[in-house]
Amino acid sequence: MIIPRTIRRMKDRMDHKNGPYAHLFEPYEGDEVVSLDCETTSLNVKEGEILSIGAVKIKGRKVMTSDRLDIKLKPPKSLTGDSIKIHKIRAADLVDGIYMDEALEKVLEFVGNRPILGYYVNYDVRMLEKYLRPRYGFGLTGKAIELSHVYHDIIKWRHVGGDVDLRFDTISKSLDIPMLERHTALGDAITVALMYVRLQHGEPPQTV
Repeated sequence: MIIPRTIRRMKDRMDHKNGPYAHLFEPYEGDEVVSLDCETTSLNVKEGEILSIGAVKIKGRKVMTSDRLDIKLKPPKSLTGDSIKIHKIRAADLVDGIYMDEALEKVLEFVGNRPILGYYVNYDVRMLEKYLRPRYGFGLTGKAIELSHVYHDIIKWRHVGGDVDLRFDTISKSLDIPMLERHTALGDAITVALMYVRLQHGEPPQTV
């Protein structure tokens, strides 16, 4: 049975309310959002392994490119020619990668309890939680914000009727946002952040 994420988060909070990570379960009261992306060996969560993780913070109209997370993992055994065709990441590109335990610590520290933004963000969250739960007993605690849903709701409201094309490339072109290093975790995370700011504020986003 699939347990809804909101119920899992409530249970996690009860289980860890007195532990060293209790602060992650407090309601977030800041004004930042974290745009996050993972590059993996497969789109199947059960089979896939994480190759790299990218994240950047958003504060109001500003995308904080100077405050970012750019992690490469050790190359997994499942890194095959078929997956390399998609993400262009070779084992040689990950030779200086870090181990998963260190990567997860960095993710928890960077993301904290902030809202998590992404394009098909539930996939990235589920991939990370696949590794987080066995090690920590909980997953990411921030609420998830799906960029394609934000885009759909705004475009649908402006142009009643008809289908809305939710492909990444289409959204980027529609918002006049350049795609930065497509199919890299950090590049996609920054591009999504820029698109989100444009949707929320209707102005060209600032980067700092």
